[in-house]
Amino acid sequence: MRIVVTNCNTTQEMTEEIVRGARAAAGPGTVVTGLTPAWGPESAEGWLDSYLSAAAVIDLLRTYQGPPYDAVVMAGFGEHGREGVRELVDVPVVDITEAAAHLACLLGRRYGVVTTLERSCGQIEDSLELAGVGRNCAAVVGTGLSVLDLGDGAGDGRGERARTEAAFLAAAEQACRAGAEVLVLGCAGMTGLERAVGEKLGLPVVDGVAAAVKLAESLVTLGLTTSRAGSYAKPVPKGRVWGAGAMG
Repeated sequence: MRIVVTNCNTTQEMTEEIVRGARAAAGPGTVVTGLTPAWGPESAEGWLDSYLSAAAVIDLLRTYQGPPYDAVVMAGFGEHGREGVRELVDVPVVDITEAAAHLACLLGRRYGVVTTLERSCGQIEDSLELAGVGRNCAAVVGTGLSVLDLGDGAGDGRGERARTEAAFLAAAEQACRAGAEVLVLGCAGMTGLERAVGEKLGLPVVDGVAAAVKLAESLVTLGLTTSRAGSYAKPVPKGRVWGAGAMG
């Protein structure tokens, strides 16, 4: 089984970190390939970045020429584009936002999301509502750290890692006071934090990348893919201009 994992930004180091987490979660025989958009934002933080990222990821998959794949994991928490990708490709498409939320709903009555900058909270709330899991969300709380700050914190520097964990724990406590019984990592760049903070919090912590990989594997194993009846029917045949010099 081959799963492609799409980063939502152009930062290759972030893609590599996401792929490490995805491979750690994948079962034997699953090959994980990371894809980085050739254009778009270096980090997705806000509505403009998110819409730009969605177009870049769709274009990335539209022009993909690598080995055939069995499923797509979209590693952008709260980012747009999942519905368009489901129209585009003929394999299961699992977004880390809804994957993490669905698993969290199996572990507790209400969950909380800990994310990066506060400006991303509303966008994540909207994404959860659209996925049908918003009513179980107790709170979406920002850490005040940017996506690229998380990239620094995920490296070998103990000081940066400690700072990231401290910011996560402070935001997690706020989510718990709001009624969260389960916590969700609200950014693909947080992959790997779940073990470090889960023990300190005494709560289940769901990593969206790992959740999406396991759900994608399950869908492929069960022979299930996106329904073409209605909402996710194949795009209407027509001329589409993808930008200067673009193919197709």
